[in-house]
Amino acid sequence: MGRKYTRGVPDVVVVGSASRDVAAGDRRGWRLGGGVSYGALTAARLGLRTAAIVGVDGTAATAIELDLLRQAGVDVELVELRSAPVFDNVQTPAGRVQECLEPGLPLPPERTPVAWRNAPAWLLAPVAGELPDGWAEVPSPDAVVALGWQGLLRRLAAGRHVERLPPTASPIVRRAGLVGVSTEDLDPGQEVAALTRLLRPAATLLLTRSDGGGLAIATDGDEQPASIRAYPAIPARHVVDPTGAGDVLLAAYLATRLVPELAGLRSHGSDLRFAASAASLVVEGPGLTAVPDLAAVLARLRASVASRPAGRRPPPEPGASSVAPPGERSQS
Repeated sequence: MGRKYTRGVPDVVVVGSASRDVAAGDRRGWRLGGGVSYGALTAARLGLRTAAIVGVDGTAATAIELDLLRQAGVDVELVELRSAPVFDNVQTPAGRVQECLEPGLPLPPERTPVAWRNAPAWLLAPVAGELPDGWAEVPSPDAVVALGWQGLLRRLAAGRHVERLPPTASPIVRRAGLVGVSTEDLDPGQEVAALTRLLRPAATLLLTRSDGGGLAIATDGDEQPASIRAYPAIPARHVVDPTGAGDVLLAAYLATRLVPELAGLRSHGSDLRFAASAASLVVEGPGLTAVPDLAAVLARLRASVASRPAGRRPPPEPGASSVAPPGERSQS
């Protein structure tokens, strides 16, 4: 569980609108989601002092899922908007088909509590492009900033299927030192070098490939990535709900940046395997209830290491030039 605290300077501030996702099995007909919800709960359950600025509509403002965040120790600043994102996600053999029922409204940067502006780390987790460029100026200059890129790569219109947008430069993208994105949210022929050129020098791009693991790509401002580390996927025992896997992975990897000893094991790549272990656990249950705590993540990490054949090395660093064909779990 996360640790409870009185309002002050948190370790990490997570920002974004909470989406309502249609869920026939829920008595309300929907379930609360969004990167801000998954990211904040992950950070808190891993032991970080966590604050969250959460955009909600009037219906979501009293959602029981927000109590999960508070019970984990998250200091929640609710920003009630006239409308917030609503999605209908349908899993098909060819992947997820997502319909936008309501795109929502922007989340204003001025709603940030003054005491939080000096937080050492931020996770910007848009789900529907709701974070305007002004959010790039909110974190202090020396803060670590992570970005869930997926939420900026969507064209949304009420009553229409969500369309993919190409990655482009923006103040938020350039501010982030850690950026997470799934190949599901990119064109199959997307050039990795074209992605890293949009990022700031010395940034890391986490490119997730679901059952194919992923890549941690470091940038240095040149035309080609400075380095590429591959990591394997950690198998889930079963998949109940794939929503939120990418958000949990990004938040868990950010946590290892802030507290390196979280990963427990000192071997090469344990930070990436730690994050992948967290992502493998969240898909095993419905919605936010499946977000794991630190003990569960460490147990899955140790089991994954123990199950590797003796003497087996981590996967080689590939000379990847383009993303793999989509085959991802959805993120949020």
